Amino acid sequence: MRRFIFLIIIYSLLFSQNILRDDFENLDNWKPLTFKKIEKHTRYTIESGNPNGFILKAESDGSASGLVWKESFNVKESPILRWKWKVSNVFSKGNAKTKSGDDYPIRIYVMFEYDPETAGFWESALYESAKLIYGQYPPYSILNYIWANKDFEEDIISNSFSDKAKMILLQKGSTHVGEWMVEEINILKDYYRAFGVDPPKNASLAIMSDADNTGESATAWIDFIELRKRN
Repeated sequence: MRRFIFLIIIYSLLFSQNILRDDFENLDNWKPLTFKKIEKHTRYTIESGNPNGFILKAESDGSASGLVWKESFNVKESPILRWKWKVSNVFSKGNAKTKSGDDYPIRIYVMFEYDPETAGFWESALYESAKLIYGQYPPYSILNYIWANKDFEEDIISNSFSDKAKMILLQKGSTHVGEWMVEEINILKDYYRAFGVDPPKNASLAIMSDADNTGESATAWIDFIELRKRN
């Protein structure tokens, strides 16, 4: 009996470490992310009837849009991100090192919030100007966890559009296409590897499947996504 109670306590403690666990029974925790200059949007739906229960399905066809988690979190308190994903194919024209190839069948964003209290004068002026235009601050920096189309030697590549975004290549090329792959990353460690400094305190998450640059198509699936505190 004592062993049983002990196991319940341990399970409760482990479960309480999760600040996000989405098995995609619905999209209530997410809001659409679209771009003014891109008219064709990726289609996100919930699939059921598979052995794993519900999954998120993303269908891109010369399109681009995403889903943004409605909450934010303290990166330094909850740096462990874990998820399970699969893709139907990679893009033949996809290339993480070029603007024309900056498309991926699936990617997970960690978007770090700008903190006006820690900004210098010129940075503050830049972000305040952006807020006047867009109604909110743009992200200070971004980590992109991508299913890369090509098998590059590097694991981290600067985004071709901005040095404020770093691409972390978790899967490379077609080696595991059609297979479910589980990823677990430490955001704090990856940010330091990518930028050489510690990250801002607060961040949010996004999911995107985009094919607007290459004009190709792919289907991707996410079984779950989980964000938890330090072990």
